[in-house]
Amino acid sequence: MSTPTQKSYKSAFIFLTTLFFLWGFITVLVDSLVPRLKDVFEMSYAKTVLVQFAFFTAFFVFSLPAGFILSKIGYKKGIVLGLLTMATGCLLFYPAAAYRSFSIFLIGYFTLAGGITVLQVAANPYVALLGNEDGASSRLNLSQAFNSLGTTIAPVVGALFLLSDSVKTSAEINVLSDLEKQNYFIAEAATVQTPFLLIAITIIVLAFIFAFINLPKVMQESPKGGYLSLLKSKVMLMGALGIFLYVGAEVAIGSFLVNYFHSAQLAAVVSESNVMMNIANTIASTFNKTFSNADPKSLLGIFVIFYWGGAMIGRFIGAYLTKIISPGKVLNLFATLAIIMIVISINTAGLLSMWSILAVGLFNSIMFPTIFTLSLEGLGDLKAQASGLLCMAIVGGAVIPFLFGSLIDNFGFKTAFLLAILCYGYILFYGRFKASKA
Repeated sequence: MSTPTQKSYKSAFIFLTTLFFLWGFITVLVDSLVPRLKDVFEMSYAKTVLVQFAFFTAFFVFSLPAGFILSKIGYKKGIVLGLLTMATGCLLFYPAAAYRSFSIFLIGYFTLAGGITVLQVAANPYVALLGNEDGASSRLNLSQAFNSLGTTIAPVVGALFLLSDSVKTSAEINVLSDLEKQNYFIAEAATVQTPFLLIAITIIVLAFIFAFINLPKVMQESPKGGYLSLLKSKVMLMGALGIFLYVGAEVAIGSFLVNYFHSAQLAAVVSESNVMMNIANTIASTFNKTFSNADPKSLLGIFVIFYWGGAMIGRFIGAYLTKIISPGKVLNLFATLAIIMIVISINTAGLLSMWSILAVGLFNSIMFPTIFTLSLEGLGDLKAQASGLLCMAIVGGAVIPFLFGSLIDNFGFKTAFLLAILCYGYILFYGRFKASKA
């Protein structure tokens, strides 16, 4: 029979896992807006990725302050604060869409990511502390799997509700009558406003629930001078760089998949394949949609589900593999396979090129939790502070995609993917280094 403590831990774990799902869903939904904002504001790839830059810079700015705030108010109040901040960011998309203001969009993304940062810094170590230390890795992998479930569903929602209609250019808008312009702008704004308004309401309801549930107190006092000690830890700093490059590569590829497919004219290839159209319409039918006369970007966007869905499946596989094989060796293997998939994609065409780049998601799967846990090994009471520093490294999701977009603008997709290969190359090296120390 379970003790009250075990029951409270189980309840807390279930509630916290919903947060992993939520921020995974929202983070990838941002990717769906990238090609849309590019069309709406007629921007270059480098400027478009400022969306991701604003989003992931927040992790760098807020990670350490979030850790300080949590030490003062506790996990429960910190989670409520994070959720309400997220809701505020989502609500800012309403005026941003209404006034077609890219600046307000960026402020909204930054605010949203600030809230997610608080949740990241709190939830990762908190889940690890909910129970026996031996089961910490298993619990974190399970929560991360639900995070991947959110990232899997998000591209479908984005493709069907954010990319499902054609965006007019400035020249096309200028030839419209005043009434036609007004109706177009209202419809265009509603496409973005409705999904994020619903998300904001859901987040507020979750904040209300967390305000009243009982969460077990597991907050530990962090030693003074801990950050200075961590900055002297070679393994932790190598791990932080690994997180920086992994998140950057994953987000860069995920953000530009639709544009990559579109530039390769894969919409025509997909539409001519009965198998591919059956896959697309089967997924779309969940939302009572069809792709018979859809916008090409929407059709291509639906397949991004396999990039993020692969990450979910790979985490379950990886959770087992890391129990029977050294985690460093598994990380080494997955990084190698990710590189191979990219090389195949940029050197082939058609559906082989498409499916090979989507397969990178499968091999991304175990990288974050594996690098995260390998970086915390042997740090003792410094683990909580190390988690804050590792979450700061998520800023790679801002820097790498910007560089990736600049390379696309100047040299094309094939050259840009060389940057991703370098990122995975370092992760391969880190995995081999940790395996040699095991």
